[in-house]
Amino acid sequence: MPEPVLSLDHVSKSFGMTHALSDVSMDLHAGEVHAIVGENGAGKSTMIKIMTGIHQPSSGAVRIDGDAVTLAGPQTARDRGVVAIYQEPMVFPDLDVAENIFISSTKEGWFQNRRDLRRKAHALIDRIGMALDVDQVASGLTLAEQQAVEIARALSQDVRVLIMDEPTAALSAHEAAQLRRVARTLAEEGVSVVYISHRLEEVFEIADRVTVIRDGQHISTRPIDETTPDGMIAEMVGREVGNYFEKAPTTATPEVLLGVRDLTLDGTYENISFDLHRGEVLCMAGLIGARRTDVALSLFGIAPATGGTVTYKGAEVRLTTPRQAMDLGIAYVSEDRRKLGLAMEMPIRDNVTLATLSRYQSRAGIIDRAAEAETAEAYRQRLNIRTPDVEIDVGMLSGGNQQKVMLAKWLNMEPELLIFDEPTRGIDIGAKAEVHDLIRDFAAKGGAVLVISSDLPEVLAMGDRILVMREGVQMGILDAADADQEKVMALATGQVRSTAPDAREGEPA
Repeated sequence: MPEPVLSLDHVSKSFGMTHALSDVSMDLHAGEVHAIVGENGAGKSTMIKIMTGIHQPSSGAVRIDGDAVTLAGPQTARDRGVVAIYQEPMVFPDLDVAENIFISSTKEGWFQNRRDLRRKAHALIDRIGMALDVDQVASGLTLAEQQAVEIARALSQDVRVLIMDEPTAALSAHEAAQLRRVARTLAEEGVSVVYISHRLEEVFEIADRVTVIRDGQHISTRPIDETTPDGMIAEMVGREVGNYFEKAPTTATPEVLLGVRDLTLDGTYENISFDLHRGEVLCMAGLIGARRTDVALSLFGIAPATGGTVTYKGAEVRLTTPRQAMDLGIAYVSEDRRKLGLAMEMPIRDNVTLATLSRYQSRAGIIDRAAEAETAEAYRQRLNIRTPDVEIDVGMLSGGNQQKVMLAKWLNMEPELLIFDEPTRGIDIGAKAEVHDLIRDFAAKGGAVLVISSDLPEVLAMGDRILVMREGVQMGILDAADADQEKVMALATGQVRSTAPDAREGEPA
């Protein structure tokens, strides 16, 4: 093959006594999509930071076009054509698309010629094949459109290596497919695309080669057609992992725990109706903007509904505050663990007991730290939270372990209804399998679970039934035995709307 555009040559990186990378070598070539996979904490983020100049290697070298280089910072890397975009787009919400694209331009006076700016922005947007109005303010863009703006910004800087770190983690299936097409197009134009994703189906769709790293070490690099999902997973986790999308037998019972009829929040969603049984996992599917999370927020009392009825254990309830929902035995595991789920600068111990703090408080208001630690340690072992002790700040954990801490916080409340929003967003294969097992175990013990997920294989595997929404409207409820990706997407995109009664209650779909 020709000279690599960028290489890691026996690179190691240590932070004190922690070895993040150990003797890692990898080549990136022009015109290819090179996927990097590994568990959370495997060293992927450290690799990215070394390639983009945020970190310097402790030993080894970064080479561009065969020559060893020192990337003193992100600007130095950008000047050499190495740019990264991340799962959370970094756009300026009050600037328009064109201004965001050229915000990193070092050319003086670019902002003075508005017509020239718009023309160049149009050319870049056309190049990546996304329909965007360059005059639109960024605050009104979808996540997929924000990602497109970031890619256009990278192209404006003559990108040679584009690193895409979990770019589709927060996107719907349709938007993720759009972004993958953009990545493929850029590779065909000669850009070296580095694609990092926990969604293995994406890796097999888009990648030319794949590198597996585990515990900071390079495990393998091979053409994608010479590997298999099972083989890749085994290399990632160091052990055989069962099919984490394998359909589990239902544990649903006839007893209705939650009944929802014509639930409406003016201007957001309308006429949502379903029953949720003990032992059942009901999944909510839909594209970004379907308003599934808004329904969950109403059921947890954060955004009270303006119409319809909710019954819980046979009695009608009006959910107006989270505390009211919690007192009933309803828990909500947010999709945004950093903003709404966890206190990142607090230890695991404090986070696990945060929703149940009164249990550990004396009449004088003194917290029993020993009892908190005992509870947190029990959950550390039960949920396999990978950390030596519960006094470590949650922000120091990998994404998968943070997700488990957030789940422990709510399980400690001993809920009967668990609302789980994007349960495996941004976590690795091993942690994903463990979270699936925890959800199934909760249902099997008599709980009920409402799962919101943009991952269709996950929806089809986890759900006993699947409620599909589109733009705040309930499009239908599918029994898992009769559902497939095509049927779910047909409902989610509005191609069809189910008129058949729900398989269990005879309620209108």
